[in-house]
Amino acid sequence: MTPKIIAIALLLAGSPACNRAVPANVAATVNGRPVTYADVDKQYEAQFGGAGQSASGDQVQIQKLEVLRTLVDNEIMLQRAEKLGLMAVDSDVEAKFNELKAPYTQEEFQKQIAARKLSVDDLRAQIRRDLSVQKLFNKEITSQIEITDKDITDFYNANKASFNLAERQIHMAQILVTPVPDPNVRNLKNDKARDEEQARRKIQSIAARLRQGEDFAMLAQNYSEDPNSAPNGGDLGFIPESALEKANVELRKAITSLRPGETTPVLHTTEGYRILKFITREPAGQRDLSDPKVQQTIRETLINRKDQLLKAAYYEMARNDAKVVNFLVNGIVADRQKK
Repeated sequence: MTPKIIAIALLLAGSPACNRAVPANVAATVNGRPVTYADVDKQYEAQFGGAGQSASGDQVQIQKLEVLRTLVDNEIMLQRAEKLGLMAVDSDVEAKFNELKAPYTQEEFQKQIAARKLSVDDLRAQIRRDLSVQKLFNKEITSQIEITDKDITDFYNANKASFNLAERQIHMAQILVTPVPDPNVRNLKNDKARDEEQARRKIQSIAARLRQGEDFAMLAQNYSEDPNSAPNGGDLGFIPESALEKANVELRKAITSLRPGETTPVLHTTEGYRILKFITREPAGQRDLSDPKVQQTIRETLINRKDQLLKAAYYEMARNDAKVVNFLVNGIVADRQKK
């Protein structure tokens, strides 16, 4: 067993419970509520699929530790939503389910969820969890964010040069998925593709969620693997139009054909797979603070920054408050100690 997997195991253990009796089929407990190995295996198959078959024993264990960490975080947030009375009701779940289903025929919809290794019941459970956590974040974080006129003015004055456009520019955002995991990536879900096949499946899943109406910035925060733009909801800022001349023909054509608010199809580039969103096109010259577009751009930038920071802090606080026993980790450490 490699030093890396032992280090991860020790980091995630979170409780000196190696000598406790291990409940059958339980990978971890969160405040006494179990996360089963069946849950881990199902999520592992959905996330890694055939790509995991070529992984070594240690790689599989590392991947399963990451999957379990995500499941534990999900359970922590779900319990907090439950405690605050923020669980999504059946009507909310059905409305979202029907919204996701609407663009497809029954056969196409079945293929979509089968590709994600889900049953209809699995999808409904996931929708309930996602809506409940969204309600939790809206109450605990988003509704608490305030951006004042002074905040906007201070940002403008500190970045005034960036609002002086030497030529026409386009304001873009992106979601990037790469086939090689980058240790510098810190999206909210700590979700990284491990190889080409997993990257392709991940970006296709994100593209499907965008078609179903999910928010681009939130998906970028949760899943994008660009360490620079993911924290800001994928925002790339303003790009000179002349820079498009350096892009390949497919990329340039995809961008120039967009209208504000539209996104490209999945693009396969040298870095991996990306989806670009066209926000707006701006003329050359100094853009004044009195311009409503400038104020809106700054407000959205500041909201995204605060939202990302507060969510990251909220996750850490929630983990600290929860009582987590990770039996998978304890088993790995115990096996190592026997050798």
